Amino acid sequence: MKNMSRPFSRLTLLVVLSMMGNSLVAEEDAASLGGHNTSNLRYMFSWKFADDSNLAPRGGTTIGAPVKLTAIPTQSWKSLQEDELSKFEKDRRAILAMAGDYRASFDFLETLGFYPEHKAIAPYQSWATEYIFVIEDNKDFISLQHILVMQMQQEDGTLSEPYVVKHWRQDWSYEDRYLNVFLGKDTWGRETLKRSDIKGTWSQAVFQVDDSPRYDSVGKWVHVKGYSSWTSTQTWRPLPRREKSVRDDYDVLIGTNRHTITLSGWSHEQDNLKVVTTSPSERSVGGTLRPNYTVRGREIGLNRYERIEEFDFSPAINYWSATKEFWKLIRNKWQEIIASGKTYKLVETTDESFLMGAMMAADQIFHSEEDSRPDETDLANQLFEKFVEIQR
Repeated sequence: MKNMSRPFSRLTLLVVLSMMGNSLVAEEDAASLGGHNTSNLRYMFSWKFADDSNLAPRGGTTIGAPVKLTAIPTQSWKSLQEDELSKFEKDRRAILAMAGDYRASFDFLETLGFYPEHKAIAPYQSWATEYIFVIEDNKDFISLQHILVMQMQQEDGTLSEPYVVKHWRQDWSYEDRYLNVFLGKDTWGRETLKRSDIKGTWSQAVFQVDDSPRYDSVGKWVHVKGYSSWTSTQTWRPLPRREKSVRDDYDVLIGTNRHTITLSGWSHEQDNLKVVTTSPSERSVGGTLRPNYTVRGREIGLNRYERIEEFDFSPAINYWSATKEFWKLIRNKWQEIIASGKTYKLVETTDESFLMGAMMAADQIFHSEEDSRPDETDLANQLFEKFVEIQR
């Protein structure tokens, strides 16, 4: 029996909770605010004159394990300040600086509404302790995998066993002409960029916790003394789980991202429009708004990743060691579909989804003995046959 399997016994439960709208698991969703009581925190941007008792932040409510912040500036930040680095090398170092051990905080606030019935909506706050692996580095392509390791303080003051959940992934490609863009209604397709428009750019493709696509955008890193930041073009994306579980009045986020390397880690800022659309065939590839689209609201987001040390991320390492070949199969199958340039759709039901199937398959692989491991290729093939529809 695997000794290391004990801390992961609730992985499937977490996935089920995420599907039910619990804030523990999702792209921007984790749980509470690590090691800190946040009941007295205030928002810089808030609905100052709104008299509504329901505006207390939603999201995580638990308290995590205490963490030790790394002294600043971090070594990753220092490496970006070295003299005589090429622009390409600075770009690479900025991307690689996002790997490591982190406490992350997630803040989202709907700042504007564009319909008569709009009312102030409670902001979202959450947190995570997160380990970010470099799973591939081929000079002009870098892949970063996020994995959560969460411990929550219980009523008696002790810490829970670690909850381990594979989180989102970000793939960075230099001068990438082909973007895999969200078209709406669980459908994705290809956008081809002009060679003249991609010189010096990096695309960032973001994938869900189950390695299914989320969004893909392009931008340039800007480096000045003490400052390195990348800003995306406007991109379409499905609703994140923090919204999908509570909102049904819009179906697409149209967002702009900014990634910035800080002295203590990095940040991810978002400027999002909440949009009601029609059918995928009427949407423009690349996310351009058309007059017949209805904008419901505007949202800002700020995710901070602060480097920590002396935190036990070995459960994440053990989980990845046991399941990485399965996830590689999933990544490769998605890449085959994306590289084909064909339009494709995720076909899911209330009871069954690619997310649930993939996470439960990985959980099964993790807990199995070496001599009784399921056929990982068969598991992957079954997922794609059941939930992915190639349209053209």
